[in-house]
Amino acid sequence: MTVINIAGVVGVGKSSLCKILEEELNFTVFYEPFVDTNLLENYYKDKKKYSLAMQIYFLSKRFSMYQSSKEFSKSCIDRGIVEDRIFAQMLYKQGMLEDFEFEIYLDVYQNFYKNIRPIDLMVYLQISPENAIKRIKKRGRDYETSQDENYWVDLNNRYETYFKNYSWSKLLVIDVNNLDFVNNKEDKKLLLNKIQTSLT
Repeated sequence: MTVINIAGVVGVGKSSLCKILEEELNFTVFYEPFVDTNLLENYYKDKKKYSLAMQIYFLSKRFSMYQSSKEFSKSCIDRGIVEDRIFAQMLYKQGMLEDFEFEIYLDVYQNFYKNIRPIDLMVYLQISPENAIKRIKKRGRDYETSQDENYWVDLNNRYETYFKNYSWSKLLVIDVNNLDFVNNKEDKKLLLNKIQTSLT
């Protein structure tokens, strides 16, 4: 059984790479969980009110993905549980989660985290904040484009800090600033080779 995570900030191309792994290497993919539109829109309108509900929701869905991945020989998870904690930590530092709410979150997180077998490979797609913002604007999701650009810069910085000290599993960092693995065959081949080599 092989389980990998595709990690990276919003707009970096995680889902696109998961789809490529599904088509080219026969991975079973667990995509980012669908969020009820009302919850998602309310969260982006009033993070202070809905942050805890949103983060607990993602933890629960993410844990279910890991449990389901045990049923397949090769699985790929679109964003890992450790990334959920990055988002929660950022919300806490921004004052969107109260002390007691963050304590509740950490307790739930630890209960899930300790019951997940460490994955075989974490693939971190690295990108500059500027390029991530360009991609976010290009795909034009209202709830993303309405965010202040500083939000995305802060998120990117937190990802960089986290993965400099990452130790849960084997880590593969790929700088995708100058790669177009969706439309360029050579770039796609490069990523697939890196991932396959890291799994051997």
